[in-house]
Amino acid sequence: MRPERYSPEALIALLRRRKIATMEDLKEALGTAADATVFRKLAALGYRTSYSHRGRYYTLDELARFDELGLWSFRQVFFSRFGTLVSTVEALVLAAEAGYDPAELEPVLNVEAKAALLKLVRAGRLAREQVSGRYVYLSPDTSARRAQLQARSVYDAEASRLSLGPGLRALPDELKAAIVLFYSLLDERQRRLYAGLEAMKVGHGGDAQVAELLGIDPGTVARGRAELLSGEVEQGGVRRPGGGRPSAKKAPPRSSRRSTS
Repeated sequence: MRPERYSPEALIALLRRRKIATMEDLKEALGTAADATVFRKLAALGYRTSYSHRGRYYTLDELARFDELGLWSFRQVFFSRFGTLVSTVEALVLAAEAGYDPAELEPVLNVEAKAALLKLVRAGRLAREQVSGRYVYLSPDTSARRAQLQARSVYDAEASRLSLGPGLRALPDELKAAIVLFYSLLDERQRRLYAGLEAMKVGHGGDAQVAELLGIDPGTVARGRAELLSGEVEQGGVRRPGGGRPSAKKAPPRSSRRSTS
């Protein structure tokens, strides 16, 4: 008897429709009870596993829209061009002009990163040094680490002000005041999205810095940023001028009435 064969088209159709799916979803779509069968079909297609949610979700390479950091999210599930959380943390730290401390890195990843950082240090894949009373994670290469520490000294000199990224000049007070004023004119949903947009402009440590400037929770900023990056922002939600029910005004008197004779 010939062995049963499974068509990957069912996986493609499911993932193109949903963007992401769990192993149970994929097995049901393929009609198999074996994880190995699903992995074999996914490997031929090119796929990614989420670095959040303990790697529970899967997507196709063709569906991921990675940002400049190599990250992509869909419905608060996070994926990386670099694969696992450990590999992603390593890549981000090595590429960072001034390294990262956990408080800066976690809003970027939207997951806890301390365990991954420590694992990388123990394996010799990252280095860490104490700077201004906290640990900063850096490249293990001596010359690269020295350059990151130099950039860090400039970056930390403006740590209490909203900056445009490591080593760059802080925003002037007039512009910060304008940002706060504009933010106050928005509704709740618009505020979240606007905060996320400003955090993306800032880049390194943007969630925490924008949250401090606007006086909101960093998680709110991260949520707004994730919504924008996912491309799943729903249109509408704020009533357009003229929208809603017609106003209950009295009808104007008729210009002419039937005459009584």
